Amino acid sequence: MDPDSFKDFAKEMAEFITNYLENIRDRPVLPTVKPGYIQPLLPASAPQTPDKWEEVMNDIERVIMPGVTHWHSPRFHAYFPTAQSYPSIVADMLSGAIACIGFTWIASPACTELEVIMLDWLGKMLDLPKEFLACSGGKGGGVIQGTASEATLVALLGAKAKKIRQIKQEHPEWTDNEIVGKLVAYCSRQAHSSVERAGLLGGVQFHQLDVDSKSSLRGNTLAEAISQDQEKGLIPFYVVATLGTTCCCAFDNLDELGIVANRENVWLHVDAAYAGSAFICPEFRYLMKGIERADSFNFNPHKWMLVNFDCSAMWLKDPTNVINAFNVDPLYLKHDMQGSAPDYRVCILINLIINIIISSFKVNTLIKSFFLIVLKIFNRWRIVVNYLASRYLILKLQVSN
Repeated sequence: MDPDSFKDFAKEMAEFITNYLENIRDRPVLPTVKPGYIQPLLPASAPQTPDKWEEVMNDIERVIMPGVTHWHSPRFHAYFPTAQSYPSIVADMLSGAIACIGFTWIASPACTELEVIMLDWLGKMLDLPKEFLACSGGKGGGVIQGTASEATLVALLGAKAKKIRQIKQEHPEWTDNEIVGKLVAYCSRQAHSSVERAGLLGGVQFHQLDVDSKSSLRGNTLAEAISQDQEKGLIPFYVVATLGTTCCCAFDNLDELGIVANRENVWLHVDAAYAGSAFICPEFRYLMKGIERADSFNFNPHKWMLVNFDCSAMWLKDPTNVINAFNVDPLYLKHDMQGSAPDYRVCILINLIINIIISSFKVNTLIKSFFLIVLKIFNRWRIVVNYLASRYLILKLQVSN
């Protein structure tokens, strides 16, 4: 494919995408295919000669679309939403064209520097405490992970490394394995399955705690669990507070949990993957009361904020703990600008997957295209629509019963 052909094919694909999105309502939301449907539609082996572009385009409707669940159909009501918008799609095109791998600052300075600034933009939009922002001049800063699952795991590993260092100062005779065997983390029974999975990957115990009548984890429940585990000789080190649970969009009492976590010197991670986007609207920030007591915070712009998957924003008050957990320093990661202020390499080190792409350009393009007022209006509109839909569903259920 030469440059002129690319222009033609890109235009054709752009037309296909716009037609698809404009007419998505007319497609059946859920595919009717059976498992294995693609196999008879494609050759048994890869072609020895190239197909024409027209044949590639035809395969989209013939092979791909029959098996697509149309998440962006107005008639799709399963799961939490995943976002998309034209500015984000265009930004993905540029990211694919640049095709760099930002594993260190010199590998592509724009990758790291834009990410640092975009996370400060987002943090200010949410009104996060300044301790989370790189522009504050302190230790804090943000990084784009792929998913909230990665953010939860990164925070857990940082908390684990921090607690091991603390315990070794008190008990230098204890081995790492002895300490890890005593570590215990906490979350609500309503927390996402990825939270429990983070415990499995981190090799630590995770205790799921009961919730109140509003499906919220409360401070007294956490305090009681910590006290009981300490009596058993266990070492509490990490708690996840969920703001907008997957099962019913419940909110843990962050303010109460923060008081207990700070008192017990336990890392507090806030998983606001779904509901976090709502906090750009001041009237919803009461739900994140107590955020100043958290050590890390995460939400997914790829759910509500019109940024295409994947884009999961994470902030830490003190990235040093995570950096110490992950830091390796081979020769190929060194460069002449290391140690320059600000230390942009922090952004690289706290990303679980070192091959960073320009995800931040999607955020930059989205915010510049829609600007903050429009994003606030969009969020408020979504909340009203979801509320009306839920009331309609309740009425239908009441009538049917």
